[in-house]
Amino acid sequence: MPKTKDRLWHLMAAMLAVLSVGLLLFLVAFLLHQSLPAIRAVGLRELLLGTEWRPVIYQDAPQYGLFHMLLSTVYVSVLAVLFALVLGVGCALFLACAVGDRLRALLVPYIDLLAGIPSVVYGFVGLYVVVRTMERLGRAAGESILAGSIVLSVMILPYMISACLHTMVQLRHRFEGVSAALGVSRWYMAAELILPASGKGILVSTALAAGRAMGETMAVMMVMGNAVTRPTLLGKGETISSLIALEMGTAEVGSLHFSALYTAGLVLLVLLLAINIGFSLLRRKLNREGVL
Repeated sequence: MPKTKDRLWHLMAAMLAVLSVGLLLFLVAFLLHQSLPAIRAVGLRELLLGTEWRPVIYQDAPQYGLFHMLLSTVYVSVLAVLFALVLGVGCALFLACAVGDRLRALLVPYIDLLAGIPSVVYGFVGLYVVVRTMERLGRAAGESILAGSIVLSVMILPYMISACLHTMVQLRHRFEGVSAALGVSRWYMAAELILPASGKGILVSTALAAGRAMGETMAVMMVMGNAVTRPTLLGKGETISSLIALEMGTAEVGSLHFSALYTAGLVLLVLLLAINIGFSLLRRKLNREGVL
């Protein structure tokens, strides 16, 4: 009987794994199928490297260049991950090393609750706090890549903290007794033992945060200005996800504009897959070298 249950659980797990992979392949195939008309008519090079996005008739032909949106997506996501990485690792280290188990158990659910707040709420807060603060500091318009990065970093902070905290708490329980016996201070243990040994957890949290950041739409759309221009830190920009959200409802089904928006979604999906694969390869390399 136990062997039969083990086989059933093994079969169920295998089916779910195959289903997950099949769903991913279906998404890629569907997006590719919908993107083919735009790729054939405009060209993949022009779609990826073109700097003009004018879906209506412009100088005898519409233009569908995604390069500036792609740059804006990467720019705002990288900045947000860097901001959240510093705050998230520091907060996780504090919760793991300076807070008792009872207080940590009380605080962690409230941190996790931040991940459940709708993105439009973050957008409103960013619009009336971050954007207006930047306007008071002398900017003509507070909507910018920096404003989007700040709002986005707060949104991905719970993912960063949760992924790092689990690893750091385990390491604290492993090193705490030995450190106390050797007379090592708590903060020396945190800085010299726990933080370096948490590299794998930090990598995982960074990958999760990067994926979450690049896929975010509403909050970023509300504070970045949605201008299709070359992104600068204090200038406006528009991400790929914002482009799709703003124009998919007005694009005629089956038109070249409609297909170009699917191409934008395909580019975003490929970018996320490349980032996750890159993090996985980096983690394996560091594991082989004994760094993690």
